[in-house]
Amino acid sequence: MSIKKEKLEKFWNYFQKTTSILTLVLMFLVIYSFTVSPSRAEESRSSYNYNFPIIGDTIKYPDFRYASQRAIPAVVNIKTTFTYKNLYYDDFFAPFYDFFNFFGGPRQEQTIIGGGSGVIISADGYIITNNHVVQDAKEIIVTLNDKREFKAKIIGNDASTDLAIIKIDANNLSYLEFGNSDNVEIGEWVLAVGNPFNLTSTVTAGIVSAKARNINILESADAVESFIQTDAAVNPGNSGGALVDIYGNLIGINTAIATKTGAFIGYSFAIPSNLAKKVANDLINYGFVQRPYLGVSVTDINAAVSKKYGIDDTRGVLITAVTPNSAAFKAGLNAGDIILKIDGEELNSASRLLEKINEKNIGDWVTIEYKSKNKIKTTKVQLLNKNGDLKPMKKEEISAQSVLGATFEKPSPDMMAKLKIDHGMQITDIQSGPLQRAGIKKDFIITEIDHNPINSIEDIENALANRKGAILIEGIYPNGMKAYYAFSI
Repeated sequence: MSIKKEKLEKFWNYFQKTTSILTLVLMFLVIYSFTVSPSRAEESRSSYNYNFPIIGDTIKYPDFRYASQRAIPAVVNIKTTFTYKNLYYDDFFAPFYDFFNFFGGPRQEQTIIGGGSGVIISADGYIITNNHVVQDAKEIIVTLNDKREFKAKIIGNDASTDLAIIKIDANNLSYLEFGNSDNVEIGEWVLAVGNPFNLTSTVTAGIVSAKARNINILESADAVESFIQTDAAVNPGNSGGALVDIYGNLIGINTAIATKTGAFIGYSFAIPSNLAKKVANDLINYGFVQRPYLGVSVTDINAAVSKKYGIDDTRGVLITAVTPNSAAFKAGLNAGDIILKIDGEELNSASRLLEKINEKNIGDWVTIEYKSKNKIKTTKVQLLNKNGDLKPMKKEEISAQSVLGATFEKPSPDMMAKLKIDHGMQITDIQSGPLQRAGIKKDFIITEIDHNPINSIEDIENALANRKGAILIEGIYPNGMKAYYAFSI
């Protein structure tokens, strides 16, 4: 019995020692799984494409310190002052217009203080921001992260993308370079940097929730909406600020939020950097955007569209119309064709096609793969300007309709007889632009611009040619009420 007891005790001691060793080994393995060597960290990042920075000898993700340090010095606070003068009165005051104008009235004048953010994109003071932040501003004050203040001037703006370039007189500034927004992936961590509610240099984090999002927020006839959607907190004052990746690369310009309260409730939207870069370069070099055109109208293919047109596949975007003599027309594209790819990238939304085209320059070639009558075809298309040629546009060639955000036609003879006028051009549609901002409504008949009679589109364009500062429009509504408006372009 004593021998058996002794063997049992030896076995028990051996078991306890073995268990203790195994426990230590297991603990070591657990600890090692959380702390790896730098070489192992590189291997893991390479294998799984984490793309997160290595700090010390461990991978820590996400870590936003490096991105914040790069972005904050390049994001500025923009303060704007607007003075709205809305000359709007009927026949009672019309005979006394010259008298009132001489003494500065009667007019409603209101000074409004606005604000937003901007991103320095060059060491010599070029700043990109949203058009709605600085549009029609009487004065623009830019405050840098180091609290220095500068007056800024508008170099150019583009209502179609809601982007603008302003300039301050400074050098050796910290700035951000444009990253490649095409490489941004859904689920990727991003930072929004700006000045919400005048809280300077605020950084918030989130992920990319979607790409090529069209939220129908821009009212321009040529609106380009293909936003990067994120859940990084963005609020009033963030407009024009930076959206950066974890390396501090500028991948978007924060522009809008989806909200029912006026404040952030979960989703924000940024203009992709590739589009912003193209617009910025054009505004700096030309003062306006040299916009290329493919010359097609397209729509997304969903279940309803598939049923309507008898399409058995929802891939691609459907061409519903082709502009005569356009780039698409010359390349052989037709209504009913389905664009599947552009430059090798699969397309599933019209907004993405619009984004890709507007990243290009006039004269650039794109490769389009499309389906026509159930056959897959490929063609190369050279993008043209709005006039259908390869020449860079001149500012004076931009039509009055594009500049003013309105379309015009001659009033009917009956209308002119009823109103007792013998000239004028009637507004048939009005969108975002200087006329709408001045308060002019659809159906208004413009009879004079700066006292010059208006009887055609050419008269409007001639009256606006090379004009700067305030412009006076006189006219009449179909109900007989005369009105006068002042605006600037």
